Amino acid sequence: MTAIINAAQLVGESAGTRPPVLLDVRYALGGPPGRPEYEAGHLPDAVYVDLDTELAGPPGEGGRHPLPDVAAFGAVMRRAGVSADSPVVVYDGGQGWAAARAWWLLRWTGHRDVRVLDGGLAGWTGPLSTEIPAPEAGDFSPVAGSLPLLDADAAAALARDGLLLDARAAERYRGDVEPIDRVAGHIPGAVSAPTTENVDEDGRFLSAERLASRFAGLGAADAKEIGVYCGSGVSAAHELLALEIAGFQAALYAGSWSEWSAAGDRPVATGPDPR
Repeated sequence: MTAIINAAQLVGESAGTRPPVLLDVRYALGGPPGRPEYEAGHLPDAVYVDLDTELAGPPGEGGRHPLPDVAAFGAVMRRAGVSADSPVVVYDGGQGWAAARAWWLLRWTGHRDVRVLDGGLAGWTGPLSTEIPAPEAGDFSPVAGSLPLLDADAAAALARDGLLLDARAAERYRGDVEPIDRVAGHIPGAVSAPTTENVDEDGRFLSAERLASRFAGLGAADAKEIGVYCGSGVSAAHELLALEIAGFQAALYAGSWSEWSAAGDRPVATGPDPR
């Protein structure tokens, strides 16, 4: 099954006999919660899910957006109407990072039918609603482990022996700037692969062929294992989605740079060279 869906396809499926559960996960890094924007207008029947409090655990040793408690995540999904056999479509404001985080979490916990609305709300041309839905509770029971996951030690090993992609902006990878975390730079051996280069000027994913060519050029075609990290495990999920579209499976380092740099005793590389 494809990992993305476009607006026209979503219109058709929503009018069909098995309409997907819609999740609105609008989010802006460092910005206000997306709930007010959701209440001002969202896709009809979409349920709002908060990234900071429902798609992540409390910040701490696991980074700024550690993975949520699996049982708590399951409760959120059931409240939103998600069942084990229900198709799910996730969208955000258009950047795709938050939607990809929700997509990855659902896939990681065993849901098999979840897609991201390509281009997000920005690409939606249909009507919006201000009505807050109250869906019938779903029966989804999450079980972690359906997708590969890395801790800091595994990420370090993969940077040496496989391919570890850094999905942050190139200037953060090089260590030219660091607006969020305490240390600038990257994990030694990681390869710069800004997630912004996975999409076109409208925020829609490049074709599978173009993405496959991009990742092959970064070493994915020859790598036995691939991993991805970013600042806190959010934009990395977008890179994982792009890799899946391109035909590659990769593991997420959920703690990402926020966990790695906070430890204070892990090596740091700077400049354009991986090492």
